[in-house]
Amino acid sequence: MRIYKNIILIGTSHISKESIKEVESTITAEFPDLICLELDSQRLPGLISNQKRKLRASDVFRIGFKGFLFNLIGAYAEKKLGEVVNVKPGSEMKKAYQLARKYKIKLALIDQPINITLKRLSKSITFKEKMTFIKELITSPFKKQKLKFDLTKVPNEKIITELLGETKKKYPSIYRTLITERNEYMAKSLYKLMFNHNKIVAIIGAGHEKEIIELIKNESNKKRG
Repeated sequence: MRIYKNIILIGTSHISKESIKEVESTITAEFPDLICLELDSQRLPGLISNQKRKLRASDVFRIGFKGFLFNLIGAYAEKKLGEVVNVKPGSEMKKAYQLARKYKIKLALIDQPINITLKRLSKSITFKEKMTFIKELITSPFKKQKLKFDLTKVPNEKIITELLGETKKKYPSIYRTLITERNEYMAKSLYKLMFNHNKIVAIIGAGHEKEIIELIKNESNKKRG
C-alpha cells in the first residue's frame, strides 16, 4: 500500500486471498468517497457476473491476432494459477465493487480500454519476442523457478522489481504496452480524480503500484512548477 495526498493505492495480486482481505479492511476502515479499479467498462461486467466473455474469431479483426493469442494464453494461465490457490482471478476487484455498492461509494474504472491495449500489443510485439515467448512456453515446465513466492500472498517489492526487470529485458514491447503505457493512463486518470474527491482508494496490480505513484507525484510537481 502507498499513500499520496488523498490517494490510497493498494497493490494486489489478482489471485491472492491476502489481497481480498486487504481491500476489504482498507475500504471499511478508510471509508473513501471514491473507489478506483484497474478495470475498464469492457471487463467489469464479466467480472461481477462470473461469466467472462469468451473470445471469438471476430476478436482477431478487432484486436489483432497477436493480441488475441496473448489474451487467450494470459487468461488461461491466470485461471490455472487461481485454481491452485482456490481464488478466482480478480476476486479482490470484485470485492471492492461489492463494497462500493454496499456502502454507496462512487466507483471509477481507471484502466485503458482492453481492446486498445491488445490492439497496440498486436502491432508492437516483435518477431524476437514472439520466439522467446514460444520457447519459454515450451521449456518452462522443465525449468526450476529462480524466484519462488507464495501465490496466496502479494509478492514483496524485491520480487516484483526482479520480475518486471526480467520482463522488460526479454519483452520490451510487451512491457511498454502492458505496463508503461497503462501506468501512464491510470496515473492520469487518478490525477484528475484526486481534485474532486476527499479520499480515494485505488485497487491495482502490485506491478503498477510504485510507478503510478511516481507518475502522479511528477504530475503534481510539474503543476506546482
